[in-house]
Amino acid sequence: MRILIAEDDPILADGLTHALRQAGCAVDHVGDGAAADAALAAQSFDLLILDLGLPKMPGLEVLRRLRSRQARVPVLILTAQDSLEDRVKGLDLGADDYLAKPFELAELEARVRALVRRAANGGQVLVTCGRLVFDPQARQASVDGERLELTAREVGLLEILTGRLGKLVGKTQIVDHLCEWGEEVSENAVEVYVHRLRKKIEPAGVRISTVRGLGYCLEARPDP
Repeated sequence: MRILIAEDDPILADGLTHALRQAGCAVDHVGDGAAADAALAAQSFDLLILDLGLPKMPGLEVLRRLRSRQARVPVLILTAQDSLEDRVKGLDLGADDYLAKPFELAELEARVRALVRRAANGGQVLVTCGRLVFDPQARQASVDGERLELTAREVGLLEILTGRLGKLVGKTQIVDHLCEWGEEVSENAVEVYVHRLRKKIEPAGVRISTVRGLGYCLEARPDP
């Protein structure tokens, strides 16, 4: 899962980044609204954590521009401005949830999981393919009730493949989903991740098909 944090408090941003990376997410951070708007216009993210009191461009304007581009990325607003008017403005502009500072990290993580659960597959909680079951909220996979041991990269790869089940996913899309800014991951590395994941999930009656030069597709194997 790829998350963008738009927060001008470096200590808070570092704490959030560390916690979400520990949870297996790829996290990028910007410290002002103009940079947030530029990043959101140029790249795709699975979640935006947005402070309202940003320099250079207010958070509400970042949100307004994001929704004007028809982007559906879930948005969790963080702000010290806990007035009813601020909450109503943010929600009316398309925010999905609202958390006032100061907050407990455990509550933020719970809200992030809830937003991901709501957004994944049109609100579907579990994704099933063959005997493989993937839980986007918990970011866990199982076969016949037995949890699969996957690395963070393998979970991220399975996340994007199950999110587009039966559809082609390009290598560039996979790299964008897995990697933070400045992180060098080649297409050859993606092939390695695919190979490792394929070995772990093929016994579940699914396959990752390769369309040479284009990408990959996760689908159930037809019965013999």
